[in-house]
Amino acid sequence: MSEEPRTREGWRPALAGELRERLDAWSGRTGIAVETWALPGEEASAEVAGAVLAVLEEALSNVERHSRARVVSVAVTLGRGGLRMTVSDDGAGFAGEAAGRGVDAMRGRFEALGGTLSVHGVKGEGTTVTGTLPRR
Repeated sequence: MSEEPRTREGWRPALAGELRERLDAWSGRTGIAVETWALPGEEASAEVAGAVLAVLEEALSNVERHSRARVVSVAVTLGRGGLRMTVSDDGAGFAGEAAGRGVDAMRGRFEALGGTLSVHGVKGEGTTVTGTLPRR
């Protein structure tokens, strides 16, 4: 039996396990279905994991408050090129550019680690948050 990775905060599951737990809890609380397309097969640094989890929380909060979505799809992959995260919903979407404190906070978390984050909506069809972080 393997041990779970140790972080500065103490014992906790690897990033994939943490993502799965948070998605299951959020879906159970909100009643919005979650499709998990991919989760990382390897562990990310505590810094990267923290950014991913913070962005996921904000993206899901936005879905819950604004989208009227029935389904959210999530993919987080980690490979030689770095990490890629996508959170898409089938909700109301929006026209124009995404703005606000939450979007700025998500971008800031990824940019602080050398990454990028975009938020795109299509009115009546949903919103997609896509972030990338380079491999360190």
